[in-house]
Amino acid sequence: MRRLTRDVLLMAAATAVSRIFGLFRDATIASQFGATAAYDAFIVAFFVPHMLRQLLAEGALSASLVPLYTEARLQRQDENGFISSVLSWLLVLFPVLVLTGVFLAPYYVPFLASGFDPQTLGIAIRMTQMLFPFIAFVGIASVFSALLHAHQRFAVASLAPIMFNVGMILGAVFLWRWFPGQPVYGLALGGLLGAIGQLLVELPAARLTGYKFRPSFWPLHPQIHRLMRLMVPAAAALLVAQLNMLVDNKLASHLAAGSISSLQYAMRLFQLPLGVVAVSVASALFPRLSAARTLEDDSRFRSLFRNGFSTSLALLLPATTGLVLLAPPIIGLLFEHGAFLASDTAQTASVLRLYAVGILPYGWVYLLTRTCYAKQQSALPLIASTAAVAVNIALDLLLVGSFGVQGLALATALAGWTQAAVLAFFLRTSFRPLRRFAEDSMRIGAATAVMIGALYAFQAIRMPLSEDIKVLFSILLGAAAYALAAFLLGLFRSLKIPEADRSA
Repeated sequence: MRRLTRDVLLMAAATAVSRIFGLFRDATIASQFGATAAYDAFIVAFFVPHMLRQLLAEGALSASLVPLYTEARLQRQDENGFISSVLSWLLVLFPVLVLTGVFLAPYYVPFLASGFDPQTLGIAIRMTQMLFPFIAFVGIASVFSALLHAHQRFAVASLAPIMFNVGMILGAVFLWRWFPGQPVYGLALGGLLGAIGQLLVELPAARLTGYKFRPSFWPLHPQIHRLMRLMVPAAAALLVAQLNMLVDNKLASHLAAGSISSLQYAMRLFQLPLGVVAVSVASALFPRLSAARTLEDDSRFRSLFRNGFSTSLALLLPATTGLVLLAPPIIGLLFEHGAFLASDTAQTASVLRLYAVGILPYGWVYLLTRTCYAKQQSALPLIASTAAVAVNIALDLLLVGSFGVQGLALATALAGWTQAAVLAFFLRTSFRPLRRFAEDSMRIGAATAVMIGALYAFQAIRMPLSEDIKVLFSILLGAAAYALAAFLLGLFRSLKIPEADRSA
């Protein structure tokens, strides 16, 4: 098996394990807290640290570091000094950022959740202050994650987020007992401990690449200036994208209690195929696209891009179909325990089905944005994100009055199609020639149709099985039917990964 194929499968497996822990985390939280005002407060409290993680850590910083570090390695420009300079400045900037976030929480949290009652708002403010150091630990971890990705060592970087999930599970199962007045504070403490664990897991793996930290503030490494130029538009694009979630949460805070929680639970399942498939494909291709761009190998760049685009479609289309068809029983199996009621299952399922409309375009957005970053054209994702947010906000305001929380989910999905379309337009030359992609799409559509037929046939058969067993069997049957049809249609041969570069 070629190196790239192995890396994609390895990342997908590692990410799947992490996402399984994430589902167990969410099931545990659902049983303990349900879709309640207290969990709504936690989601709002986590919004700003999570947003900053996207802007300053796992989003803009990591996406900008990988191509520049890869270029420095290939051109022998002291790549270790580059990473040390980045870490040195982050160790100064993050404490200042944390103290600012903690001090200003009483001022910005009320804006984020203007519909909360005073008690829920107070809980959200205190949890925000507890969670804010999260950004410092995850920010440092993201540098080591980018280092590992640039060296094409994906396993540890993909498994490290498990520690965050473990911390949250500990918070929901044990740590809440330390806070008898407000048990939800245990989740905040668990999230903070999970971030520390994520950093500790990545440190030994980073050392195995040969990297050794040495403080370096001045003079700045030559790549630092380029990093800043790349990060500014990349961070702006992610900030614009985060406005989608901010607007959704703000509008949902004015709906019935538990509306934000329903969005959150549905979003977890929406993100499952994106994390396992789209992120794995884009992350495995990213350093290779960066290397092809540095070596000016346009033919290989286009070949990698087209293959990643078709592979994402082949895996995300059946996942989308399965979530739409099986949303209620899957949510019931995972979450309908303890404080999570049947009415919560029905509402969350309706939200998930509308979110699922956007799985495919958001999956392509991961690859398209990484392609832009590999080409060091970080302004293009900013333009696409701005267009998507404009569509999302307009549709939010148009649909929330008539459709409530379901309207917010549909607006998010349609915004994803807008973002993917704008990026695809900018990168249209990378799709050429189109014939192979069109042929792959026909095979993928036919295999998905076979999967749908198999699921409907199974549901028509009356069998004395429990609902949980039926759900699990339906998932396995759908996957098997799709895989068999794809094999018979020659899809696997068509999606064969191109020969990897020798330097990999």
